Amino acid sequence: MARDHCDVYCYDEPKVNRLKSALANADSATIVKVFKALADETRIQIALALCTEEEICVCDVANTIGCTLASASHHLRLLRNMGLAVTRKEGKRVFYSLSDPHVKQLILQAFSHQNEVTSVGANS
Repeated sequence: MARDHCDVYCYDEPKVNRLKSALANADSATIVKVFKALADETRIQIALALCTEEEICVCDVANTIGCTLASASHHLRLLRNMGLAVTRKEGKRVFYSLSDPHVKQLILQAFSHQNEVTSVGANS
C-alpha cells in the first residue's frame, strides 16, 4: 500500500521558512489564470495550432479544430482576454497569434512531456 503521509510529524524549519518566503513573493493567482485558460481541450488545441503557425484567422481555427465560427471566436477571445493571444485585423478578417514566446514554450513543453510519458508507458 502506498503511503501518502509521514508516519511522524516533524519539519525542517529553515526549509519551510525559505519556501514560505518564496511563495509569498510569487504571483500564483496570475499563473492559475493561465493554466485555467489552457485547461480546456478546445483552447489547448487552438493554442497548439497557434504554436504551429505564427498567425491564424478565426475561420482557419474553426475549420482546423472542427467547431463553429462562434465557438472558435469565443475561445480565441478568452485566450486574448487572458493575455495569451493577440489579434490583428486585416479587412474583414481577424488573425490571432500567441502573445509571447513564453506561452509557446509552455504549450510545447506540455505536449512534449505528454509524448514522453505516453512513450514510456508504452515501453513498460
